[in-house]
Amino acid sequence: MVAETPRLRLRRLCADDAAFVLRLVNEPAFRENIGDKNLRTLVDARRFLEEGAWTCQPREGYGQFLVEDRDTGAAVGVCGLLYRAERELSDVGFALVPEARGRGYAEEAARAVLDYARLELGVAEVSALVSPGNAASIRVLEKLGLQRVGDTDGPSGPTLIYASRR
Repeated sequence: MVAETPRLRLRRLCADDAAFVLRLVNEPAFRENIGDKNLRTLVDARRFLEEGAWTCQPREGYGQFLVEDRDTGAAVGVCGLLYRAERELSDVGFALVPEARGRGYAEEAARAVLDYARLELGVAEVSALVSPGNAASIRVLEKLGLQRVGDTDGPSGPTLIYASRR
């Protein structure tokens, strides 16, 4: 267990989460706003979870975490902290399945990850990379106190950079 909130539980991803991850990364909004992970089969998703950036980070404690509803145990998304070596930044990121959006889960999970980063990992500054057209994620980042500090080109095109010192 990485973190708990009143409604959510965040835990490390494992190979058993492959079916959920396969579904999540192939949602149209995920592919449009985050990018195509090229996962088309359960085997691809398992390999991604065993060898990919969401679980194999260069810094201890980093990774994407599965976000579960505490009452039902249902997976609702992922939220975590990835180290972006090319930019030398700690990047908070989140994605939810459609039926979990609009309930405040992204903000709640991301706030828990920010607390985890500060208290458990000692990270002083957390950033976020977001597509300019992803208004919902931008609203979440602003509610978390992150501010736009620049922009860059990402693998999926233009990308905004948000940051906050904690």
